[in-house]
Amino acid sequence: MTAAFISKTTYLLDRQQSSTGIQSVSPSLPSGGDRGGFSFSSEEAGGTLTFLGTGTSNGVPVLGCTCEVCKSSDPHDSRLRTSALLETAQTRVIIDCGPDFRQQMLPQPFRKIDGLLITHIHYDHVGGIDDVRPYCRLGDIDVYANADTCGGLRHNFPYCFAEHLYPGVPKLNLHALPPHSHIRIGDIEVVPVNVMHGRLPIFGYRFGKLAYITDMKTMDDAELPYLEGVETLVVNALRWERPHHSHQLIPEAVEFSRRIGARRTYLTHLTHQVGLHEEAQRRLPDGIFLAYDGLKIEV
Repeated sequence: MTAAFISKTTYLLDRQQSSTGIQSVSPSLPSGGDRGGFSFSSEEAGGTLTFLGTGTSNGVPVLGCTCEVCKSSDPHDSRLRTSALLETAQTRVIIDCGPDFRQQMLPQPFRKIDGLLITHIHYDHVGGIDDVRPYCRLGDIDVYANADTCGGLRHNFPYCFAEHLYPGVPKLNLHALPPHSHIRIGDIEVVPVNVMHGRLPIFGYRFGKLAYITDMKTMDDAELPYLEGVETLVVNALRWERPHHSHQLIPEAVEFSRRIGARRTYLTHLTHQVGLHEEAQRRLPDGIFLAYDGLKIEV
């Protein structure tokens, strides 16, 4: 999971906790080398991305729906809320923690979670925060997000971030990241990039040659250099037609993949309106795949 691309500053974690209980990240220039930019480590960590969930906010099947997708017996057509697990031999990172988190993690080996990356504050991406409690027996969990999302987490889950925690609550260390900051969680290097979820600025995350973006409608051209060299792209694609105010459609996601130049792209955050998995996959161009719950890819 390595790559190199341009940025003005390298950011390192500042472990000084602010009065809000959110640990800020402060910028510092790289030590040695080109002080005008940074690059990922030359060491290839290697890892696996598991799609814990690939559905939109309603999940699939949708309550009360009798369409052929919601009634399908093909497990590829059942989709929990969107989340992913990125692992190396030494490190484990969760991307988003929605209301299906407990169900998603039951089949996974019980190992320490080294970091929890949150893309934005919407319930289908944070509703399972309380369910990380068992993992806190293995150590506190560092949670990373943009400043607005950190504020939302403190508002929505105040008991998790109080000055005096009562027994049994998750032990979470909250870190507000600036966009394009460069952090390391174990042997996984992470760079957040800005995308727009309608009018809401949210984070996508880059891990070397992998980029993970969900709930995007648009991305400013100024963000594109931070995705240069990405080979594997995970990106949201709601359905085939009928434009949505805050989500891409499948044709938009395909075009975005081409702009990035990714060798392979996996579509996530899918609604039942995508159609049956097998039939929908046949409609996609080469190199574009519908992700499905439980899919594992090497990155």
